[in-house]
Amino acid sequence: MISLIYSAAGFGGGSSYLAVLALFPLEFTEVRMLALLCNIVVVSGSVYVFYKNGFLNFRKVLPLILWSVPFAYLGGSLKISKEIFFIVLGVTLLIAGILMLVNNNEKTVKLPNYSNEIIGGSIGFLSGLVGIGGGIFLSPLLYLSRWAEAKVIATTTACFILVNSIAGLIGQISTNNLNLDFKLMTFLLITVLIGGQIGSRLAATKINPKIVRKITAFLILFVALKILFL
Repeated sequence: MISLIYSAAGFGGGSSYLAVLALFPLEFTEVRMLALLCNIVVVSGSVYVFYKNGFLNFRKVLPLILWSVPFAYLGGSLKISKEIFFIVLGVTLLIAGILMLVNNNEKTVKLPNYSNEIIGGSIGFLSGLVGIGGGIFLSPLLYLSRWAEAKVIATTTACFILVNSIAGLIGQISTNNLNLDFKLMTFLLITVLIGGQIGSRLAATKINPKIVRKITAFLILFVALKILFL
């Protein structure tokens, strides 16, 4: 269900995977890796579906990605304590959820020409640090600035998440032992692949991603409050 809902807005669902997996007796380094792997599977399928339907604009996507990758690797390679990890995760998700709720296409923010570099680098670092693809931070900024139409933004978000999830995962692997439950991993990846394909195909051809984005915002806020206060 997480992958279905998030993929419809171009997201991977990493924030909610983190919250769900955190409820189980798993090492938080394993939780971060599993969330990124699920992200990679979901958004890979989303990029393929959106690309087939003509929503991928490489000229708009590349500047964001080129600046985000090294910072995502840097964020993923940092070792942080479990307590700091969940505080950073909860606060950033809370901010992202609020941004998505207050987002209104009729109120625009004109971003300077160098904004892609700043946005890509900062969101890349943050996504690598907490173990998510960064789409929940990128998407509201792109909508607020009327960067492109809704489905192009969803496609751009999916591309951004894919590249930064891979970079963040490599960063984590380089500084942590790869100790995953492969049975659990396989089950999770198959499940999110199915949900992600359903969500992205519906978004590309039938439903309005803006509606799903509002639902996702409430879900992100719920997850953030649960992490911070429960």
